[in-house]
Amino acid sequence: MPKPTKGASVSEPLEGRGSPTGEEFLKAVALVKRFGAVSAVEEVSFSVHRGEIFGFLGPNGAGKTTTINLLTGLARPTSGAMFLEGREYTARPKRAQGLMGIVPDESNLYEELDGFGNLTFCAALYGIGKAQREERARRLLEQFGLAEAGRRLFKAYSKGMKRKLTIAAGIIHEPKILFLDEPTTGIDVASARQIRTLIGELNRRGTTVFLTTHYIEEAERLCQRIAFIVRGRLVRIGSLEELMTEHQRESVLELAVEEAGPGLADGLRRRFPGYAVHRPDERHLRLVSDSAIELLPLLTALAEDGAAVTEAKLLRPSLEEVFVRVTGIEAAAMKQEREGKKK
Repeated sequence: MPKPTKGASVSEPLEGRGSPTGEEFLKAVALVKRFGAVSAVEEVSFSVHRGEIFGFLGPNGAGKTTTINLLTGLARPTSGAMFLEGREYTARPKRAQGLMGIVPDESNLYEELDGFGNLTFCAALYGIGKAQREERARRLLEQFGLAEAGRRLFKAYSKGMKRKLTIAAGIIHEPKILFLDEPTTGIDVASARQIRTLIGELNRRGTTVFLTTHYIEEAERLCQRIAFIVRGRLVRIGSLEELMTEHQRESVLELAVEEAGPGLADGLRRRFPGYAVHRPDERHLRLVSDSAIELLPLLTALAEDGAAVTEAKLLRPSLEEVFVRVTGIEAAAMKQEREGKKK
């Protein structure tokens, strides 16, 4: 398994920096990686802001893992450049590795060591002293809900427990940026939920996170900004708000109503012929328009018809819908890849 270099510089302890600063922290410029005639990554450029969770979303074989390997120095780019905190490290990746935590898609810990031993061994590779590495190992085992399993051999852990310990090992040296490659693939729902919670907590404490995932809903839940990669090329980068707004092809307004008679939808259709009016159930109305929907006239009309509106919300497209529109890849194909990877 790839190991950090002994004596590599260790970053300062994590601080609760809160939300992303907008400051450029990691930068890739025109990265290319070819294996013979095959191009795995082609002219990939992006920036990751300090303090954000940056999602790297794409189907299997799109170039996600290769990109992580380039950024973390586990592979050398055919061409291009990489910068961390404004300093180029393309030709000298070891100068940046001490600031990075790396969690690969498959566990890289030792089966014959227990949880505590794995964590202290990883800390020792970063030159952390005995007392400090043991204190950090105990703290992380407690934080990750593995305190009771700390003295059990790693090979006896469940998949979810192995994943959590692998993430703990990736942050034992308190890195400034954490690379997570498919952190919840192949584990049970409860463990996946726990890991997403841990990722959120790490980010709130100040860790910048670079996350690759097959799970579109996971990216939507965790990430501030997302890049879509297909066949080694980036096809779109943006914040969730930017992506949703860009692909909002129509205005959709959902109203929760009380004391509404059966003819309410027909009445609105007559009064507002420019809106398509749907009645999903007896307590909701959904209006769709190619242009902006004016709320006040609707509320007035509904009040006149004796309907009390308790909630009004504009609906936006899901990240899954945006992904399909941007990449042309159906979400069902992503799901099949996930299920195949679990087997």
